[in-house]
Amino acid sequence: MKEGKSVKVNLQQQHQNGHLSPSIFAKLLDPEASWDKDQLGDVLHWIRQVVGLVCGLLWGSIPVVGGIWFILFLAISSGIIYGYYAIILKVDEEDFGGHGALLQEGLFASITLFLLAWILVYSLAHF
Repeated sequence: MKEGKSVKVNLQQQHQNGHLSPSIFAKLLDPEASWDKDQLGDVLHWIRQVVGLVCGLLWGSIPVVGGIWFILFLAISSGIIYGYYAIILKVDEEDFGGHGALLQEGLFASITLFLLAWILVYSLAHF
């Protein structure tokens, strides 16, 4: 019990100093790391948000229009998420609700962010 408190205090001190332990980021690429459902869901959610923002900014700045680009975003986003949990982390998807649950994590929020960025950048840069 006391060891758990010291770890928590140590992480809080590192966070207050603006430095995070490299072990926190090393876990993101470690296939041997243990994940619970909430942690993996949060990581997949934020990866998808970054992909949505980057694709939306890119699509808007290049001035592309049409539904094919939306489908391409969905394919890229889902491919990155699938590659991350199946190839890099090598997690058993059945422990986390199956492929559908993992691929759906953060999907609708990232679609919203993608469309917002795409429409704003396209409208502001090309009109």
